[in-house]
Amino acid sequence: MTASRVLREEGGYSEDTRLKVMEQVDRLGYLPNRLATVFAGDTSSTFIGVSIPDLGNEVFAQVLEGIDRKLGRLGYQSVLGLTQHTLEEEESWIRTVLSWQPAGLILTGRNHSKKAMDMLRNAGIPIVEIWDFNSSPLDMSVGINHFDSGFDMGRYLINCGYRKIGYVGTSHNTANAATTRMAGFVEAVENGGGEVVKQLCLHDTATYYPGFYGTEQLLASSGDTECIFYQNDAMAFGGSQYCQSKGLRIPEHIGIAGWGDLPIAPVLTSRMTSMHVPHLKLGQTAAEMMIARLSNEPVENCKDVGFRLIPGSTVRRLPEA
Repeated sequence: MTASRVLREEGGYSEDTRLKVMEQVDRLGYLPNRLATVFAGDTSSTFIGVSIPDLGNEVFAQVLEGIDRKLGRLGYQSVLGLTQHTLEEEESWIRTVLSWQPAGLILTGRNHSKKAMDMLRNAGIPIVEIWDFNSSPLDMSVGINHFDSGFDMGRYLINCGYRKIGYVGTSHNTANAATTRMAGFVEAVENGGGEVVKQLCLHDTATYYPGFYGTEQLLASSGDTECIFYQNDAMAFGGSQYCQSKGLRIPEHIGIAGWGDLPIAPVLTSRMTSMHVPHLKLGQTAAEMMIARLSNEPVENCKDVGFRLIPGSTVRRLPEA
């Protein structure tokens, strides 16, 4: 009983007793079973389930870093799940993680299967939906308006004088933020009198190499393309390398625009035209909302962290007024 009180820091023992207990803990290599403690109803869970689509995309790695860093400082642990951009994978993970009795869940995206929605509504725990801002969330939401970010990029490229624009991205089995972003982009281009001559959605990950070979495919089928908008900066970097390997100067021969403003972008020789999203802040804000709800403190249910267009040197400059 004394050892139990020491390990739970309940008090009622001397410093000498605490040191003796901890000496034996070190000798035995003992680790307390926190999960069993939660199941026994002795204390509240310190686990927060966090789902992201994948770790290959640096964007989500930054968001996860923001979440984990903030939760860790306040004594909570992230339990990570990778959904691979599918509702089925997310549903399976939700079923599993809820059996561990987490204190709350942080989910990427606003779309969930019907079974997942039923489980989430019945869970009785705080839930934060991140990435795609939702003004009517299941519980809480933090993210950006992806349609508007795509629209702003499309309008910017039209204002720079481009009329025949291509798109290179990836395709998933379910609606996602990139799809919403693309819809906003197409609307802005068409409203401005331009044309999206080719939408190339690859069955691959949104990384450097698909951007490289995707650009090759797009230009082979649409040689009159003046500018290419990519799903993210990683794909745009790959696309720019392909163009340069074929002797195409950027932006003289072709414009390149990315999305996400990855940390490497500012130190490259040519500043990528992109859309800055505060990924780290987004993750930290989600964690802060979760902790506030768990602490019964007032919290806004919806937070839009915003975005900002980066007018780099990979597209033509805006005409002088």
